[in-house]
Amino acid sequence: MQRELKAPSAKKIGKQLIKHNDIRTDDYYWLNDRENPEVIAFLEQENAYYEAMTAHTKDLRESLFLEMKSRIKEDDSSVPYKFNDYWYATRYEVGKEYPIFTRRFQKEDAEEEIMFNCNLMAEGLDYFNLGGLSISPNNELAAFGVDTVSRRQYTLQIKNLHTQEIYADKIENTTGSAVWANDNKTLFYTKKDPVTLRSNNIYRHILGTAPEEDELVFHEEDETFTTFVYKTKSKEFIVIGSSSTLTTEFQILRADNPNGKFQVFSKRVRGMEYSLTHYKDNFYILTNMDGATNFKLMTTPEDQTESEHWVDFIPHREEVLLEDIEMFNEYYVLSERENGLNKLKIVRWDTAESYYLPFDNETYTAYVGTNPDFDTEILRYGYNSMTTPSSVIDFNMRTMEKEIKKEQEVLGGEFDKENYISERIWAPARDGKKIPISLVYHKNTKLDGSSPLLQYAYGSYGHTIDPYFSTVRLSLLDRGFVYTIAHVRGGEYLGRKWYEEGRLLNKINTFTDFIDCSQFLIQRKYTSADHLYASGGSAGGLLMGAIVNMCPEIYHGVIAAVPFVDVLTTMLDDTIPLTTGEYDEWGNPNEKEYYDYMKSYSPYDNVSRQLQPNMLVITGFHDSQVQYFEPAKWVAKLRDNKLDNNLLLFNINMDAGHGGASGRFESLREVAKEYAFLLDLEHKIR
Repeated sequence: MQRELKAPSAKKIGKQLIKHNDIRTDDYYWLNDRENPEVIAFLEQENAYYEAMTAHTKDLRESLFLEMKSRIKEDDSSVPYKFNDYWYATRYEVGKEYPIFTRRFQKEDAEEEIMFNCNLMAEGLDYFNLGGLSISPNNELAAFGVDTVSRRQYTLQIKNLHTQEIYADKIENTTGSAVWANDNKTLFYTKKDPVTLRSNNIYRHILGTAPEEDELVFHEEDETFTTFVYKTKSKEFIVIGSSSTLTTEFQILRADNPNGKFQVFSKRVRGMEYSLTHYKDNFYILTNMDGATNFKLMTTPEDQTESEHWVDFIPHREEVLLEDIEMFNEYYVLSERENGLNKLKIVRWDTAESYYLPFDNETYTAYVGTNPDFDTEILRYGYNSMTTPSSVIDFNMRTMEKEIKKEQEVLGGEFDKENYISERIWAPARDGKKIPISLVYHKNTKLDGSSPLLQYAYGSYGHTIDPYFSTVRLSLLDRGFVYTIAHVRGGEYLGRKWYEEGRLLNKINTFTDFIDCSQFLIQRKYTSADHLYASGGSAGGLLMGAIVNMCPEIYHGVIAAVPFVDVLTTMLDDTIPLTTGEYDEWGNPNEKEYYDYMKSYSPYDNVSRQLQPNMLVITGFHDSQVQYFEPAKWVAKLRDNKLDNNLLLFNINMDAGHGGASGRFESLREVAKEYAFLLDLEHKIR
């Protein structure tokens, strides 16, 4: 009966798009108009088709949801961290979707103060997110941002934590975060361009004054940059940052002088990235200056901040990516990555004695946690692997003793990490490079080519997907799936060069790496083409679109979430949010070389009449990062060019944006949809 259902068919209204004397005809450009009732009707048809075609999986989706939910500790809470005189934590209540933000005065067991109960704040709303929580130095006031649409346009407000009064100050269209000066009445915050949603303006707000009186202290004119503001951990400086993909610039102001003028730290130089942290009378700068591809650490006095005064503190290393530094009064901690693995190095300021935290797994994730307290010898860090639940650990940097403050509980009584096996293998790419793959599977899973395998990757912006533990993923592993993360080029898993080899005019490496990993997994009999599935979201959705065009025959099913698939048209439209800031990642198509290269791989432009794998495409109507119309047009074009009877399903969350549903349980229903799609396909070929 399912196959007799008629799939939606979008009408064609040819629109010519001309650039560099090249003519493209976009038959579905009309779907860009979110106010058009016909567009809404088409999206609703797609949702109705999805529901009809998956009606037989309704019980499976519900059971998966309940199974995933059952593993989660419903009355969970975070490990408290100390800031000023308070211990801050976030907790959840049984059956509730949203967090409760709390604090306790001086002692962890003191009486609890509830700052924000998001369950009450979210009543009657389809979407709710509270972000950017910032406490004033005197501990009395909290600035916070609220988004009720899911377009990441936050309304900034201020709450008196002693009286519980929310002040009349209400600032619209911000990033949600704000920074307090040391006078407890001056706030600095970032506003967005209302059309492009680019964060481009920093304002100064005085408590009790009307937002329209706020002073613009910085406007970022360059459309390829965004701007932001924060306070150094030392609490001595307010910092304005300007950032593009490859270039940064900062301005500083003493936090004790909020009415002063910001001074440029070191003027921007195209291709030079730097970030800064403050310790005693010096700044420490993490930078790629002078060809330091994997970054180095430099230092300079407070009164000589231009780059010509910087001197090396930790030199550049060819094989080690220096990712971050965390400052303490007696120690500093370096976050490094070598051969793909995280390393945390602890160094004393006075003696320069150093050591690495020991990690003995073949593939794992370790990271510096929340450490706002400057005067402590305790480092908080996190650790997990694909078989080991997350732990929050307090490590005494002097005694080298560690205390596990919290280990993620996996409820249900059936989880035993000894039942799972994780590995890291290396797949040969067609150009001779070796692509790392992190994978995990149940010890009873057969590796004879008959097992289903879900291959995931992202591969853009230098963003590394580290191997991590997931309670949700157990629902696949316990049903015989192998799960893999392909660390393809475009991420930074193997250092900065790994990223450089997967962006701009090297972008196709990201796609061929993924395909080469797939073929290697088949060759090694982790799976076969009949049982291989692929998944990616956002820029990873672009990856999915590319592999569907390039090598559809080796995938039985593909999940593309909020996929960036209409690369060329989007990058030519500077009114679309985030476009101009992306030129250093994808290239500027106003230049013919980049136009031609993008056109060669853009999934929407390269759809052809061919066989396609089974596909599930997911998006959010309010998505501000990848507009809903990209996947909508792509699905319409795919439908028109299909030469098979495989599934092509399109599900649009009409209440959500890029991140999907806002509630912690409601988001599990979206994962259950994806897993039900995979399990149903696998069931049909058994």
